[in-house]
Amino acid sequence: MATQNSRLSRGSRSAFGLTLGQRWMVHICLLIMCIPAILPALWMVSTSLKSNADITGSSGTSISIKDLIPQQLHGENYTSALTAVPFDIYLQNTLMLCLISVIGAVGSSAVVAYGFARIPFRGKGFWFSLMIATMALPGQVTMVPVFALFKALGWYGTFLPLIVPAFFGSAFYVFLLSQFFKTLPEEMAESARVDGASEWTIFTRVVLPLSKSALATCALFQFLGVWNDFLGPLLYLNDPRQYTVGYGLQQFLSAFGSRWAELMAATTVFTLPIIVLFFFAQKTFIQGISTTGGK
Repeated sequence: MATQNSRLSRGSRSAFGLTLGQRWMVHICLLIMCIPAILPALWMVSTSLKSNADITGSSGTSISIKDLIPQQLHGENYTSALTAVPFDIYLQNTLMLCLISVIGAVGSSAVVAYGFARIPFRGKGFWFSLMIATMALPGQVTMVPVFALFKALGWYGTFLPLIVPAFFGSAFYVFLLSQFFKTLPEEMAESARVDGASEWTIFTRVVLPLSKSALATCALFQFLGVWNDFLGPLLYLNDPRQYTVGYGLQQFLSAFGSRWAELMAATTVFTLPIIVLFFFAQKTFIQGISTTGGK
């Protein structure tokens, strides 16, 4: 009986030594702390379901719980917003850029990271430090010369300035992947070399299959960066048929600035894929972050 009671006592505690009641208190505190981050999203969804008269007729500038609940649901705001401007074309352009950029950035960064992590060469520490130092350089510093370069190449008004740089790797992804590659057992690569495998074979058939979580993390970061990118399309695209979703929202705001309900509806649709993607990739994303750099 004493042994059974001891097991029940241990079973009622989590891995951190907390009882069930203490875990509930922790979750409640975390939910309260998340309220400031959740409120803007709730306000966005609530506004997307109101009429423009209800939005402009709200009293004062403060927001109460009653203001977050629409008196009457206006689902037609979504249809109106998505048909006011060609969001289907914007979505196709955005998904195309996301797919190509993810393949280019993750693939090129993985190759460079493998070289830094597993292949010895002269000056490796210096070049790795120089690459990491580029992360401290703000993008605003190189914006003008990079724009002049792409314009001189005749790439202005095309998708090339938004695609080609991704195939030259990212310093952050190279750092992330190289730290992960260093955690993989060297004995596996040595066994493959004994069997006559080349470095490329080891990289593609041994290292990459074991690095799915880290690669997925980089892919998720790159997808989010391209999906939310506004400055790149603003600088290099001048044809409305090439606009992305982020830039299309700005065009919607410029053309229909007073239609806040439709704007919030379009913004909700724009944000929803990111939330869905994160929930589906959450486990892989957290695993890739937590295992990177850990021996």
